Amino acid sequence: MSKIEQSKIPSALPTPADISARLRAAGLRPTRQRCSLAALLFGQGDRHVSAETLHEEAVRAGVRVSLATIYNTLHQFQQSGLLRELAIEGHRSYFDTNISNHNHFYIEHRGELVDIPGDHVRVDGLPTPPEGMRISHIDVVVRLVKI
Repeated sequence: MSKIEQSKIPSALPTPADISARLRAAGLRPTRQRCSLAALLFGQGDRHVSAETLHEEAVRAGVRVSLATIYNTLHQFQQSGLLRELAIEGHRSYFDTNISNHNHFYIEHRGELVDIPGDHVRVDGLPTPPEGMRISHIDVVVRLVKI
């Protein structure tokens, strides 16, 4: 197993050394702010967060960081393969610590994403991608409303 694959193995309570190693394996320098945000993100199991939610958590935890830095860090984590980004309604992004290929329920009245268990969604009839391209994953979001 490669270093990057090992760095993506979830652990319930990552140590500061675990967090630094995960960031380094992803090609990121483990700065104080990145480590603090990574501890908040990856210390609670698989979860979905928005930048605003993570900012609120950081402030409560005593991490001095701007919302702009949160956005930048989340995008750096996503680009390096540590997070998966899901855009909902085109203007709201959630970041998923579970980077496996899986699908979601979106509970509209709560603005909450919930993982759909592995093989509960099947997609048939996919188009053939253009030459030199492959499908990396398919995002299916099933929107839920109260009845």
